[in-house]
Amino acid sequence: MELRQLKYYEAVARLLNFSKAAEELHMAQPPLSRQVQNLEEELGVTLIDRSSRPLKLTNAGQFFYDQSVQILARMTEIKRATHHLGAEKKRWMGIGFMPSVLYSHIPKAIQRFISDNSNIDISLSELTSMQQTEALKSGRIDVGFGRLLISDESIDSIPLTKDKLIVAASSSSRLAAWNDLSLQQICEQKVILYPSAPRPSFADQVLNQFKARGLELHDIFETNSLQTALGLVAAGMGITIIPESVRLMQRNDVCYLSIREEGLVSPLVMSIRKNDHSDHLQRFRAYLTLPTSESSAH
Repeated sequence: MELRQLKYYEAVARLLNFSKAAEELHMAQPPLSRQVQNLEEELGVTLIDRSSRPLKLTNAGQFFYDQSVQILARMTEIKRATHHLGAEKKRWMGIGFMPSVLYSHIPKAIQRFISDNSNIDISLSELTSMQQTEALKSGRIDVGFGRLLISDESIDSIPLTKDKLIVAASSSSRLAAWNDLSLQQICEQKVILYPSAPRPSFADQVLNQFKARGLELHDIFETNSLQTALGLVAAGMGITIIPESVRLMQRNDVCYLSIREEGLVSPLVMSIRKNDHSDHLQRFRAYLTLPTSESSAH
């Protein structure tokens, strides 16, 4: 399998049209078709359903397309980083994060690291915990910050802190006058969970903590992001459960209530590739634990 074949397939799979892909690639259509066929023969699977109009990817074809996009993106990053190194310019480091991480100490640690290490070019990507795992494996990021302890032999998941879970409700709802809710009272509400995909996710973490206490949420609506969940809450469409640090997001249309029972928490987790001892990553990790006044010495 050659890199150019991945480029050819990516164009066809993205455009779902051999003629348009050939035009974009500045080549004739017959050799492009042959290259995709050679790829299918090597893999032993059909990637594109040619009987469909427009063309349609098979399940294997969709998977291979997603992987091709990641590989090609990583190759672009490698070329860019190599150019910087060769020209004695900046080194590249990718960081993945979930939105709720923005209300922890992590953003300030990243800012201090950037300020003290001008030779390192930082790339930030908003990714769920599961997406971070794939991004770490493919090399698209070097470190991820999420809410799940990932069980994967190629990844080290390191708990940093724990956040209590709290409830967000509409400021115009009757719950706005309350200080807290019991788990049973939460079960009686419409609960907005996030993210809906990929799974497992923070949503499963919440569901599992109710299940462990013999309780079940009956009226659930799932959405893709924390911001969307809070927007729906503000509109009075239900309540949502969030890490306590998110209450730093001050919104007039949302109020925050404690959960009466103890022990409902969400870990803040750093994930890295196992046995990654690169110098810039070790330096970055020091900024996660040092006070602000000390980190500037590094």
